[in-house]
Amino acid sequence: MKTYDVIVVGAGNGGLVAATSTAKEGFRTLLLEKHNLPGGCATSFVRGRFEFEAALHELCNRATSPKQESIDKIFKRLGVDVPLVYETALFRAIVKGENGYDVVMRPGYDGFLDSIEAAVPGCRDKVKAFIDLIGVLDGAQDYIDEKGINPLALYNQYGDFMRIAAHSTKDVMEAFGIPEKAQSILGTYWGYLGPPIDDLNALHYISLLAAFANTPPAMPYHRSHELSLALVKALQGYGGEIQYNSEVTQFLYDEKGAAIGVIANGDAYYAKKIISNIIPHNVFNRSDEKVIPTAAKKLANARKFGMTFVTLYLGLDCSMEDLGINDYSVFISSDPDSRVQFNQRNNFGMYVVNCLNKALPDSSPEGTCTLFFTIPYMPGDFPENLAPQDYKKFKNEIAEKYIRDYEQTMGVCVMDHIEEIVIATPVTFARYLGTPEGAIYGYASETWDNVVSRSALKDLENKIPNLFFCGGHAARGDGYPSAYITGAMTANDVIKELRRGK
Repeated sequence: MKTYDVIVVGAGNGGLVAATSTAKEGFRTLLLEKHNLPGGCATSFVRGRFEFEAALHELCNRATSPKQESIDKIFKRLGVDVPLVYETALFRAIVKGENGYDVVMRPGYDGFLDSIEAAVPGCRDKVKAFIDLIGVLDGAQDYIDEKGINPLALYNQYGDFMRIAAHSTKDVMEAFGIPEKAQSILGTYWGYLGPPIDDLNALHYISLLAAFANTPPAMPYHRSHELSLALVKALQGYGGEIQYNSEVTQFLYDEKGAAIGVIANGDAYYAKKIISNIIPHNVFNRSDEKVIPTAAKKLANARKFGMTFVTLYLGLDCSMEDLGINDYSVFISSDPDSRVQFNQRNNFGMYVVNCLNKALPDSSPEGTCTLFFTIPYMPGDFPENLAPQDYKKFKNEIAEKYIRDYEQTMGVCVMDHIEEIVIATPVTFARYLGTPEGAIYGYASETWDNVVSRSALKDLENKIPNLFFCGGHAARGDGYPSAYITGAMTANDVIKELRRGK
């Protein structure tokens, strides 16, 4: 019988950090991964002479509060050293149409405020007050991390935190009197979290926006796969094990309903604690239905699956300079209103194009460059009755549609220079990640189901003894930073229970 202190299911970002953390503390740890490579979304792939970044646009690796554990602190604690390259611009936002605009936002607190003031004269003080809410949010989060959820104490000490907690990003912007155009520019990152700003929790969005505004976003020099490989190296250095090509097909429980192990490749593995980096829906579907609490099933079914994407990866036979491309990250929209962008997401509502060579000039062979198109999709957007024989045509039509729009918007010629092209759809992500509907971010972060409510109810959500969750679907929501942080948080909870002999 193969026994461990901890079994971690899934070598995505959260699972890698969780497994490395428990192994570092001396607990016998096994990490099981269904693919032949670690990382989940944090990976890259090669086509022809190009290596494409699969998912990462930019990494926010530092927290806005010195008391909170951010990616850089987690990696340092685990002995992981990955060189990062910092960007000189946050993003360029182009909105077409009568009320459109074309702005470039700079990183750094003053640079960000200078950029928004230049785009919308007279808005600086109001935007500053909005961004400065991060001080209240960080103070409340520090308090919660240290003392837990105490509504009365939070209300007395951090009243703005409690007032904002149940409101959308747009509600709070309106309360500060921020002009519509400035709201639109500030809301550009909505696509990174899923819902438009009228349904996106203000606390969650302010945290993301303030982190990007205060610290320039970064890219690993060797793409996100370098992060994954560095964590695997650390895990093995601490004595932890990782098994690839080992998909967990069943979770095992004792007669009292406590998790005791898993089955992978027909073999049973047992442990005192199980950490799942795969979405609760999949865990429940691979468990005896009788052991899953009714409340856990109801909560999972009440949540919406988050955003997925159609992505285009282009390897071009000329440099970005030859093409006239000058930006790393460009958000292109058909309307300044994020709700309209969301509703029109399948028809140029909003999409993002990244040229990695702007951040990493030698990321492709000399005289070439790569482009990475990200087109938001939501569950239900993909045509249900698409016949297999029509799938290729469907993909190619989307690719041509968006490449032509990008060419027209930017005044560049891309189509004539495509040497390699890869098109991924929700079907691709469903097959690769194993998530329902191909949801990359797990569950949508909505006003009722956000980082605050998930954190407050974390200990009540999962009543299955010895079973823990981490990753983008967990308490902190989606994205690379959240996945790493929840991996560390979950590992900390597991370590405490193991040390108490619980």
